[in-house]
Formats: sequence, C-alpha cells, structure tokens
Amino acid sequence: MTKAPSALEITQKLVQCPSVTPKEAGAMAYLDTLLSPLGFLVHRPVFTDQGTPDVENLFAKISGGEGPHLTFAGHADVVPTGDETLWSVPPFAGEVRDGQLYGRGTSDMKGGIGAFIAAVLKYIELHGEPHGTISLLITGDEEGPAINGTVKLMQWAADRGERFNDAIVGEPTNPEAMGDAIKIGRRGSQSGTLTVMGQQGHVAYPHLAHNPVPVLAKAVSCLSSAVLDHGTDHFQPTNLEFVSMDVGNETWNLIPKAASARFNVRYNDLWDADKIADLVLSRAKESLPSEDFHVVLEMEPAMSQAFLTRSEKLINGFSAAVAKVTGKMPEHSTDGGTSDARFIKDYCPVIEFGLVGKTMHKIDEHIALDDLQTLSDIYYEYLMSYFPPQG
Repeated sequence: MTKAPSALEITQKLVQCPSVTPKEAGAMAYLDTLLSPLGFLVHRPVFTDQGTPDVENLFAKISGGEGPHLTFAGHADVVPTGDETLWSVPPFAGEVRDGQLYGRGTSDMKGGIGAFIAAVLKYIELHGEPHGTISLLITGDEEGPAINGTVKLMQWAADRGERFNDAIVGEPTNPEAMGDAIKIGRRGSQSGTLTVMGQQGHVAYPHLAHNPVPVLAKAVSCLSSAVLDHGTDHFQPTNLEFVSMDVGNETWNLIPKAASARFNVRYNDLWDADKIADLVLSRAKESLPSEDFHVVLEMEPAMSQAFLTRSEKLINGFSAAVAKVTGKMPEHSTDGGTSDARFIKDYCPVIEFGLVGKTMHKIDEHIALDDLQTLSDIYYEYLMSYFPPQG
C-alpha cells in the first residue's frame, strides 16, 4: 500500500470540489477513486423524492472479519459562498496561508471528512484491516432539505444488512479550541405558523372591523417572553423564537382579516411537538380580547426530536482519546443546531466531534492546519482503542 494521504491533502481535494447543495461536483467521485483501490467496497447511491433535487451519497466500508462496526459520518455538501468578491481567496481553491486552510467547507465539514479518512487510512496502512468493520457515510444533502441524504442512506444500508455499533459525526463541535466539546445529543427543532383571524374592514371605520394585527402582536409578545423551562441535566433551556410576522396587505386603508407569525422552537427532552403545539395554542388564545377573534395553528413536519446518547463506552472512550491527544477532558454538550446525527441515532449510539466552528458558513471560512492534524490524531487514537491491533 502506498503512503496514505494526509488530512490536509484530502481536505484540499474536497474543498476544490464546489459541491454546493445538492451538487456532487466531483466530491464523491474523488472519494471513490481514493478508497476503492485501497480495498474499500464503495457504493454511490442516488436518492430521489418528489419536489426535491436528486442527491448522490457515498457508503464505503472495509472489513477484516467478525467484530464491531464503527462508522464515520459527514457531509460533502456546503452552503453557497455568497459574494465571492468579498473573499480574500477563491472559495474553492483550497489555499493555505499563514498556517490556515481557506475555503468553503473547510470547517463545515470537509475538514472533518479529511481528518477521519486520513486516520482510517493510516490505521490500515500500519495495522491492516480492522477486526470488524469501518465504514464511511458521506451525504450531499445535510445543508439542504436533508431528505435524500443520510436519512435514506442509513435505511439503504440497513436494508442491505449493515448493522452499526457506534457512529462518529465529524461536524465542527469545538467552540474555541480543539478538545473543548463532544456533542452527545441535540435539542429538537420544531417550526409552526400562528394566525390570528379577525374581520376585514376600512381603516376609517375600525368599529366595523376586528383588527388581528395588534392581537397577534400581543400573542407574539406573550409567547416570546415566556420561560418554557430552566433546562435539564444535559440540555439548555427551551427557546421559542418568532422569525417573521406577515399580513400580506398591499394597501394603506384596509384592516386585514388575518395576520400570521412564523416561529421555531429549539427544545430539550422535556418537550415534544404535541406539547409545543398545546402551549402555543393555549397562550395565543389567552391573548384574544373577545370572541370576535380566533387563532389557527399550523405545525410543520417535525424537523428533529431531542435525543441524548447514553452509551458510556462510546462517550468515555472517545473522551479518553481527546484527552490523550489534547491534554484536556472535553465537555459533553448538546447545544447548537441540528445535524445528521438525528437520523443516525435510530440505528446506533452516535456522538459528534470535529473542528473549531468559528468560521463555518462565513466569508473566508478557514481552519488551522494544526487543528486539522490534531483532529486526525484524535480519530486515529480512538481507532486504536476501538480496534486494538492484533499481534
């Protein structure tokens, strides 16, 4: 076997693929050409769904007999660059400058993919195939609708008989420095639209109408100021945020019939979608001044449920690897947004650990080369403990 490529080399190649969701842009093809000659069985299934773009994904595995199955998961798709003239370097060049690698996706999360693939290849180069299975689950749909990506790739793999014991997602989890935090769960996310219905009329004759706008404003204020909970042992307090208020009124002299407000809730393990709907509806009804108004609540399909990984073996084992490489014990965190771990949790215990996320989705997104190597070293250290070399 030729010398395995470094995390930097793999990450640069991936960054040079402009794989803005849902475009593959050569990212999966590059990984295929890298992994197939090294003994990996590689599949590149394309999933489809009505009203959404087709998405190419990648599943690769290497097995050395009976033993546990560890999977590394990540996404090769990235968010758009924005105005490229605002970047100090071309966003898909993968340029190194002053110890930093610049480019869209370096932090979120092509660097994570580069680091765990480099660690896996190093392990195989030095110790041969593992006594068990190592697989790679790479999607092209995490930054998009998340319909034709990991959720379907996991089911596809399960239908083929794959059984996973543990999973590590390479999302950027460290707020300030490598070793700060491991994600051991995520808050749930639920969206909805609250509408107050009144009676349309002329603004010069308000007594002949029932204006829903100030009633909605009162309901929004009431819900926005509500303390929903004080958090739990592993989760932050739940927060409900209104993101828009809409009337659709194009004139100046018309009291509208309806006014709507859209919201999103990030919730902990005290809540679910039904409880959130009951709360919003009851608080909104309390804001109604009379029976001349009523409220309508439309909840979106659940984006993700709150979950907590309870595998001490996975969490403690990976924490030990982080501590050995960085010299500090990571916090066990559940903050932040959603990730594809919400789909993987239905198949096996899952944690997330990756790079420092300060520049993700920003102009001039970049990562420190030292951090990238540290991350790969941590993954390798965990592989050594998960698959102890024989002999």
